[in-house]
Amino acid sequence: MKGGYNTMSKDIYVIAEQRDGVLAKVGKELIGEATKLAADLGEKVVAVVLGSEIKEEAAKLYAYGADEVVVIDNPVLKSYTTEPYAKALTELIAKCEPNIVLFGATSIGRDLAPRVAGRVHTGLTADCTGLAIDEETKLLLMTRPAFGGNIMATIVCKEYRPQMATVRPGVMKALEKDASKTGEVKVLDVALSAADMNVEILDEVKETKKSVDITEAKVLVSGGRGIGSAKGFDMLRECAAELGGEVTSSRSCVDAGWIESDRQVGQTGKTVRPELYIACGISGAIQHVAGMENSEFVVSINKNDTAAIFSVSDLGVVGDVNVIIPKLTEALKKYNAEKNN
Repeated sequence: MKGGYNTMSKDIYVIAEQRDGVLAKVGKELIGEATKLAADLGEKVVAVVLGSEIKEEAAKLYAYGADEVVVIDNPVLKSYTTEPYAKALTELIAKCEPNIVLFGATSIGRDLAPRVAGRVHTGLTADCTGLAIDEETKLLLMTRPAFGGNIMATIVCKEYRPQMATVRPGVMKALEKDASKTGEVKVLDVALSAADMNVEILDEVKETKKSVDITEAKVLVSGGRGIGSAKGFDMLRECAAELGGEVTSSRSCVDAGWIESDRQVGQTGKTVRPELYIACGISGAIQHVAGMENSEFVVSINKNDTAAIFSVSDLGVVGDVNVIIPKLTEALKKYNAEKNN
């Protein structure tokens, strides 16, 4: 399909990632959001999975809202490499002519989406935090942070199809699994061979240290400048351990080198939806709030009783986080000890 507006373009295609033959959560999130967009357009949601012997795993996406599931199954696609994946999706788009194509803004999606967009001569809006359909034009409204997260920009692709976007993991909510929904998985044949592999994978080495995706955690204890130093995160880790949660951070602490960047919550970090979010010494800048405002219950601790974080909190505590958190941890330890006896 050449670049340009195509009135025949239809349906929303979600590129659902798999790693080691297991579907990634972000694909299910995108399908959930795509069902809303599809309802506004009167179109279908088509989930696309690339891999090897992946048909059975891909079929699970019907339970998360997909109207159709398509797989491109080839031994060359077992592990992600740029060229074969880009070639396969380019052929898929040329053959099926989708209206919208959505990718997760993961390491794979950020590598793959721009290459596919370039080959099919369309635009790409990267790292989106919001999607909607314009009521009048029926164009996809793609919203993303701009200028270092200081403003939110809404972008449209008026003249080219498909409309393409990468979407930040954790922003959208997956539908509840409905095991009664099933369907036939369609297989699309794409001619791929070893000659398409411009990179040879010699070995795959998995990280052995414990690594937790903060977007999956049910409880997050998050630190800001108010904790005072990198040492303050030791206090938060102890509290989080008693709650069965994880430690996260605002951007300022990451910039100061107090904590790893993969723990950052906000527009330039990760978007989270935990059951409990405890904000410790965080002022509540809009860039941070954008990454945690959909948490089910927010507790904020801050010395400043006018801190913006209190406006998005279910419970606010005015006080010194370095005094309150140790007392909270002590109380949790006592409670957990009594519960386990």
